[in-house]
Amino acid sequence: MADLLRAQPTEEAVVLAWPLVCGREVATRARAASFAEGELTVEVADPAWQRQLATFDSRYLAGFAELLGPVVGKIRFVKGAISK
Repeated sequence: MADLLRAQPTEEAVVLAWPLVCGREVATRARAASFAEGELTVEVADPAWQRQLATFDSRYLAGFAELLGPVVGKIRFVKGAISK
């Protein structure tokens, strides 16, 4: 999977890798919206999820580094139109 992701443009690879990094359950409530200049923006279902996921950002950054190398430097969680 890592080889397939690395074959994509970085912006697309990071967004595609989000469900692999965060896991299926989290991916149903948090969607990778965009990636630019080392920052991934993730839309979340509600403020509670926003706070909770922010506590795991170092874990997610390590997951991205393992899959794609050190391309993601920051994850920003924002309230979005994600259905529960």
